[in-house]
Amino acid sequence: MHVSCHTMPDLYADLHASFRWQVPADFNIAEACCGRWARDTPTAVAVRYEHENGGAVSRTYAELQAEANRLSNVLAGLGVAHGDRVAIVMPQRFETAVANMAIHQLGAVAMPLSMLFGPDALEFRLNDSGAHVAIVDESAADNLLVARASCPALETIVAVGAATGRGDLDWVCALAEASAEFTRRATKADDAAVLIYTSGTTGPPKGALIPHRALIGNLSGFVCSQNWFPQHDAVFWSPADWAWTGGLMDALLPTLYFGRPIVAYHGRFSPEKAFELMQRYRVTHTFLFPTALKAMMKAVPEPKKRYELSLRAIMSAGEAVGDAVFGYCRKQLDITVNEMFGQTEMNYVVGNCSRVVLGDGRVLPGWPAKPGSMGRAYPGHRIAVIDDEGRECPPGTPGDVAVHRRDVHGEPDPIFFLGYWKNDEATKRKYTGSVDDSWCRTGDTATMDEDGYLWYQGRSDDVFKAAGYRIGPSEIENCLVKHPAVANAAVVPKPDAERGALVKAYVVLAAGFDANALLVEQLQAHVKGKLAPYEYPKEIEFIDALPMTTTGKVQRRVLRLREEARARGA
Repeated sequence: MHVSCHTMPDLYADLHASFRWQVPADFNIAEACCGRWARDTPTAVAVRYEHENGGAVSRTYAELQAEANRLSNVLAGLGVAHGDRVAIVMPQRFETAVANMAIHQLGAVAMPLSMLFGPDALEFRLNDSGAHVAIVDESAADNLLVARASCPALETIVAVGAATGRGDLDWVCALAEASAEFTRRATKADDAAVLIYTSGTTGPPKGALIPHRALIGNLSGFVCSQNWFPQHDAVFWSPADWAWTGGLMDALLPTLYFGRPIVAYHGRFSPEKAFELMQRYRVTHTFLFPTALKAMMKAVPEPKKRYELSLRAIMSAGEAVGDAVFGYCRKQLDITVNEMFGQTEMNYVVGNCSRVVLGDGRVLPGWPAKPGSMGRAYPGHRIAVIDDEGRECPPGTPGDVAVHRRDVHGEPDPIFFLGYWKNDEATKRKYTGSVDDSWCRTGDTATMDEDGYLWYQGRSDDVFKAAGYRIGPSEIENCLVKHPAVANAAVVPKPDAERGALVKAYVVLAAGFDANALLVEQLQAHVKGKLAPYEYPKEIEFIDALPMTTTGKVQRRVLRLREEARARGA
């Protein structure tokens, strides 16, 4: 990425004017993320792995490449060919990185599946994708074995770690017998590399087919959101599961692309553990979703008094961060959170960059974050808020966030997915306009201000009207979380005959607080005093935990459907 520093007062405009995509016709993720580093810096650490039981090991790029070569040979022996899907059902661990590299250099398609998926979720994705091989460790072996009975195409299970003996092949034995030499298969930048199934907030999950070039499309956002990654001593860690876009495309692959070490923690997330890991491994850059940051803010209000941290950048995405968390990070961590927005189909397209740290040590201002805003389009991406007819909305008018097929220079943007797996109609519905001049809709509602900053209002199906007012849940949720009694909150419409809907909040209490009628009144008054009168929750229900997707997003749809069912029952 080229930066002309002579126009520093407007670095953002300069970045967009000078930025050009460079996408070679032939491109392979494994070569870019491992192969070249194994040749050029073989002893550099690629993965620092730690298990929650205390075990830890560091593995180099040369070791990553050698293991990937062995696995590629094993998979080829199983008949895996160009374009075939291979399921990876594992958490953050060295073998997960190996599996991704091995599948990519074979020209096959990696299909990451969350270890949290139950048998039904696994069965749907395995059958829909037609995967013949699955790689699994102890975290998901039980559920995979149950699902297998209904997956006739699944021929081979490769068992990893404590799952050894429960599959058709054992990872250690199979790789020990395979050659560490493998000649990478040639792939085009447009060839399929990853098949990731969306969360399924409406209807069954859809498989988004991601090409190799999409990694290149991610890089401008990754570099900017991490305050000009990498620096020479950069170390990356994120609790984001490598089985979804946020962990794979926003953490694992871009870190390896730049030849830097990534920390893999195999265990349950907790606020204290997050700080411990960042201290122990001198983590400089991280991706922490808002749910994690909220938990860290509540559990460790003054982290600098307990931990010695080396953090230089925090990216956050998935939900709106909100100014409570934003202020906590600024005051307690001396870091301005760079919010980011994207989705599986076209990821890392909008966000912030609070600082530019150059290789010579100079620190330049990026573009100022506006607390509560998603940010602006990253270099290389053309973003707009459009209406139902595909017209760009005036500033301040809510609409659908959309990404144009071409950048501001009229060149193709490499970020886009190839389409939904076996679902051409859904792919067509994603776009508005002609093939050469089209917008791709995200399904997220926002407004854009005069400066090009986007202000998130919620998923298009999360925004609702109450008494004629358009309600975006995230602002109310952010307000509730500012109250010391609230650990997390989700706002949904409750059907109402007179108003159409009432604002209802589901609230998870912070430790030390009890649910009672007085607290309900206090929370209602808290929101009334900070937001518009029509936005305060007319009803509050306390809940032990909010329903979440495997990607860490609150499933408001689940709560909304619960309210609709209750209304029908009443």
